[in-house]
Amino acid sequence: MTLRRIAEQVPFTTKDGSTIRSILDLSNAPVRNQSLAEATVPSGVATERHYHRVSEEFYFVLEGRGLMEVDGVEREVGPGDGVLIPPGAWHRITGIEGLRFLCCCAPAYAHGDTYFV
Repeated sequence: MTLRRIAEQVPFTTKDGSTIRSILDLSNAPVRNQSLAEATVPSGVATERHYHRVSEEFYFVLEGRGLMEVDGVEREVGPGDGVLIPPGAWHRITGIEGLRFLCCCAPAYAHGDTYFV
């Protein structure tokens, strides 16, 4: 069994500008097909618009409110909302009220699969 406590994970900033604490991913577990992280985006801050060629992502909002944009479609999101971000979809999220959400990626998140152009 592999167990990771979120409180023990060191936060880092991803290429898109969000702050992440990896719960289970390639860096800290024998993960093969997916990753799970907690992300935070402060009020008034947006991640940089980007896409992933390979990874499919799910965002699940735990706290706060935000504006989620996927391929030009914007929706307000809040606690209990889940968002599917297909591979190749341009996306970003903006904090309206400090956001905290889970980010699940399959295959596992990798910096090299984040594109801005």
